[in-house]
Amino acid sequence: MGRLSDAPQGAFPPREPTLARLGDEVWDLLVVGGGISGAGVAQQAAQAGWRVLLAEQRDFAWGASSRSSKLVHGGLRYLKQGDLKTTLHAVRERERLLREAPALVRAQSFLWADCARRPPGRWLMQAGLMVYDRMARQHGPHWADLAATQWLAPGLAPAGLRGSLVFHDASTDDARLVLRVLQQARQLGAVTFNDLGVQAVQKQGGGFSVRLRDALTGREHTVRSRCVINTTGAWGDRLRGGGGLPLHPLLRPLRGSHLIVPFWRLPVAQAISFMHPADGRPVFFYPWEGATLIGTTDLDHGDDLDQEARISAAEARYLLDAVNGQFPDARLTAADVLSCFSGVRPVVADAHARASRATREHVVRDDAGLITLAGGKLTTFRLMAQDALALAARHVGRAWSASDAPVLQPASRLNPALSPAVQARLQARYGDGAQALCAGAPAALLECIAGTPTLWIELLVAARHEAVHHLDDLLLRRTRLGLLLPRGGEALLDQVQTLCAPALDWSPTRWDQERQRYRAIIAQHYQLPDMG
Repeated sequence: MGRLSDAPQGAFPPREPTLARLGDEVWDLLVVGGGISGAGVAQQAAQAGWRVLLAEQRDFAWGASSRSSKLVHGGLRYLKQGDLKTTLHAVRERERLLREAPALVRAQSFLWADCARRPPGRWLMQAGLMVYDRMARQHGPHWADLAATQWLAPGLAPAGLRGSLVFHDASTDDARLVLRVLQQARQLGAVTFNDLGVQAVQKQGGGFSVRLRDALTGREHTVRSRCVINTTGAWGDRLRGGGGLPLHPLLRPLRGSHLIVPFWRLPVAQAISFMHPADGRPVFFYPWEGATLIGTTDLDHGDDLDQEARISAAEARYLLDAVNGQFPDARLTAADVLSCFSGVRPVVADAHARASRATREHVVRDDAGLITLAGGKLTTFRLMAQDALALAARHVGRAWSASDAPVLQPASRLNPALSPAVQARLQARYGDGAQALCAGAPAALLECIAGTPTLWIELLVAARHEAVHHLDDLLLRRTRLGLLLPRGGEALLDQVQTLCAPALDWSPTRWDQERQRYRAIIAQHYQLPDMG
């Protein structure tokens, strides 16, 4: 397979020897949490020359960072709420990501259906969109009359449709974005681990002593760090409270659920955005990874955070009703749903009674050197990280100056004989590591897995180089096959075993255990509940 097995720059070091040496030095910064916030903090700190260790108790992007709406957007809804600062920052960060990772973060056309007697009305919406585009230094949105709207979105026919407004945002694969940022952090010297949980955090001298537990072996490791940044998302209050200080809760966990249906059942060329007739919340659906993604809900989540969130029957009906109201002839039912997923957003607690009105602005709290970064959104992870590091600097004893340097380095060039689609796919996922990872790959590995845009090589690269410890790591986050194929890709598992088991060094017994574990996860959390 040529150089396919070569480890690229920024690859994971050998796990056991690296873990054994963690206590040999004092780290400038321990980042707890491996979602997009933690990845951003690690990358920005390493870029500044800090010695950084990141520990994630489960898998990278296991929480909300793999279960988001997959949108890198400027937050039009926040503009409507008068939150100009959040919108401006998000718009500019969206444009930055479109420049730095054009294959991974892609422009996404949106169509907002304008219906008679439905607030906020065409003129108010159009005025907001003009401000939105001006923030990105772009031309304003354009109005599409009824005929043009029906050409752009055949089948769109909500009651009272009279036209639409067309504007642009961006979409991505959120889990792959996290992995790309972590890859850049490692290239800059950061050390990152998944399946490494924090057991205790204690003040020690001018810093912290932190006890870590390796979930794979049960072994514990103690590390010393000058500062700890808590980026654990919805679990943030738990880590803050572990420091022994009497603290008021900072977070309001909110659940957002989504459906994925086959593209042929809802073939949309662009995103359709509208207000749900039941409660006036924004709902959308758009093409994603060869399927159609429908989202999202916004509910207070009171369930155990240690259990994966799952969609309720009421949420599923809410989303299906929304789609069928816009495309009456689609007649989507629960039987059409390939998969579903739910994430718990770490929204900052505020005075709003309605979950959908809670602020998406981020906050940073410094509890005697244990710094918590909470709230915010996928798009603004770089700015969020810089705010946290500005507070951390005095504890670390280093100067801090926010950098405008790129987060993601340009993707490496690939064999020009590869099709443009394959090149873009590999560059999106591996960035400047694409050439080292994929040179010499046989043609069969560069073919798409039937029914998806995923390449076979993505499975093998993940198994060899991307710290896969469980089958759900491979099929739900390194690739998204568990979301895109019926029953989590059950029909594909034998082929995945043949390809990946040697690279993972899993025995037949271990593979059977992982398969049973994966089936249970899919059934409980990625398939619809009984709709009764």
